[in-house]
Amino acid sequence: MTCRTRRAEPGAPAPLVVRTAPTAPTAAVLLLHGGRADGPEPPPALNLPALRMRPFASAVTRAVRGRDVLIGEVRYRHRGWNGSRADAARDAESALAALRERAGSVPVVLIGHSMGGRAALRAAGDPAVRGVVALAPWCPADEPVDHLGGRRLYLLHDENDRVTSARESWDFVRRARAAGADAVGIPMPTGGHAMLRCADLWHRRAAELTAALLSHG
Repeated sequence: MTCRTRRAEPGAPAPLVVRTAPTAPTAAVLLLHGGRADGPEPPPALNLPALRMRPFASAVTRAVRGRDVLIGEVRYRHRGWNGSRADAARDAESALAALRERAGSVPVVLIGHSMGGRAALRAAGDPAVRGVVALAPWCPADEPVDHLGGRRLYLLHDENDRVTSARESWDFVRRARAAGADAVGIPMPTGGHAMLRCADLWHRRAAELTAALLSHG
């Protein structure tokens, strides 16, 4: 598989924001927040989707305590996915390249919500990516899966989500398995799209799955 490295455009913000930085990381977790289908403008200064991922970062930090795990966030140049441009996926690829320059070829787990889940799944063909935890992800019927062979994927979704479709997530799981991924769909009992009801359950489950992915050889 050929890995295309994307670098940030001149003048663009750095694609990787590091929140926890051990001296010599042995693994990394990158979080990708949600966005919009269309939105060429930059994310707003008060970025609520990004803030929603902070408790996940805290839960992961606790779950990997005692291990040298770098925890960072992907910073988007644009608010939306923007059709064939797939801007969020391009930014995820740039963040992975920046991580490689900083920490070397360490194993990486991607945690993405909504549009960020789609971006994480799209970027999971990068050789460093060990697995993806996708939270209420946006998985259109034509989303590619051929690059996911050998990856471990966990898609968590409340079937009452009215923004993204749990049925499309389960269909994505089936297609990813056929492409050679170790993919699992996990129905969540509540939470909606923002994962606010029973939020602690979402945080804990995502952190546990992430820690397990990092422990998997």
